[in-house]
Amino acid sequence: MRKLIYGIGVSLDGYINDRDGKIDWTDPDDELHQFHNDRYRELEIALHGRRLYELMAEYWPHVPADAPPIQREFGELWTAKPKVVFSRTLPEVEWNSTLVTDNAVERVRELKAGGDGIMEVGGASLAAALMPHGLIDEYQVYVSPMILGGGTPMFPPLDQRIPLRLVQTRHFATAELLRYVVA
Repeated sequence: MRKLIYGIGVSLDGYINDRDGKIDWTDPDDELHQFHNDRYRELEIALHGRRLYELMAEYWPHVPADAPPIQREFGELWTAKPKVVFSRTLPEVEWNSTLVTDNAVERVRELKAGGDGIMEVGGASLAAALMPHGLIDEYQVYVSPMILGGGTPMFPPLDQRIPLRLVQTRHFATAELLRYVVA
């Protein structure tokens, strides 16, 4: 069965974006960017909600030729990686993406059962829909040294607790990685 990871950048007070929806405070340094490139390379499939897909599609397929090599590398990785985009409003998707317009929970169950690789869910709303169903196996939280005071919370309200076990920490200049598996 495929493993599903929820990897997300978050402020110290638990927000994934600020009150204006901006994430510019999560810009990684070269070490963290390379770590993300290497991690992304290992994924079999990336799962995106609509907002994350639109944000990624706005930049990564069009990385300027004079951008740093690490960014050009990620742009190539992102456009080539098989992606499943969950949206009820997008008419179509590009860049090696498949559009799913209904029942994200059932579709993710099918994807998990369809192989033994690694998938990553991107987007807080999509992850929030999957959490209550026990579909996320690992949480990779990149905590930035920033207090936002508001924005979109990383976690939704849940009816039941999700017990986790810390399996790794790693220090980067721009964030701390806290890696948890579901206990």
